[in-house]
Amino acid sequence: MKKHPIVGITTYNRSPAGEYCLNGAYIDAVQAAGGIPILLPPNQLNPASIFDAVDGLIFSGGGDINPEHYGGYLDRTVYSINAERDNFELNLAKLALKAEIPVLGICRGMQVLNVASGGNLVVHVPDAYGEEVGHGVGIPPCAIEHIIKIEPDSRLAKIMGTTATTVVSWHHQAVQDVTPDWQIVARAPDGLVEAMEYKYHPWIVALQWHPELSTKSLAHCGIFRAFVEAATSKFMNYTKSA
Repeated sequence: MKKHPIVGITTYNRSPAGEYCLNGAYIDAVQAAGGIPILLPPNQLNPASIFDAVDGLIFSGGGDINPEHYGGYLDRTVYSINAERDNFELNLAKLALKAEIPVLGICRGMQVLNVASGGNLVVHVPDAYGEEVGHGVGIPPCAIEHIIKIEPDSRLAKIMGTTATTVVSWHHQAVQDVTPDWQIVARAPDGLVEAMEYKYHPWIVALQWHPELSTKSLAHCGIFRAFVEAATSKFMNYTKSA
């Protein structure tokens, strides 16, 4: 009988109507890859206990991280910051970097992982990279497509089966400085960091773009398949030793 790993996905903070929400594309992508998605709202009292329940973890996209967490500045372009979500995800990310489950960071999720490991962010992309590519910059941002190039010897290139592809971007902040723990494995034509892999973990990949919005692309769907396969392997190893 095939085992289906449990994949935890972080959500947006509570809305004024009292709802915790997440774009259904994340759920669809995980299910299509063979995983069972569960949502992780940021009201968790004990983030460490999450690792007892999930076989893989996705940090999803969303609003900005408060610049106070990485020594940045709060300007008019910063939007939708939420202390509860920031604190939960940054604490969870610090634990995830040391955990034994696969981790996938998407857009804000990539930024969370970078800040949690000691890196910082570009507060507003046009200020650092101009408007050659765009990246979906706006207040709030909106989705656009652009090309990225991937390092040929990276895990990501092997997963996607290509060293260049079109991605869907939807952000106005981005990774700036990274610690030596990370290897940058993809960039946009303007030099913006598009993907990173954590050197000291079996499977942590962080992406600035939204692969869940490219459902017709085998390369992008392959990211979720590889992630779920890694979670399945972790799950199977755990059950054998239990």
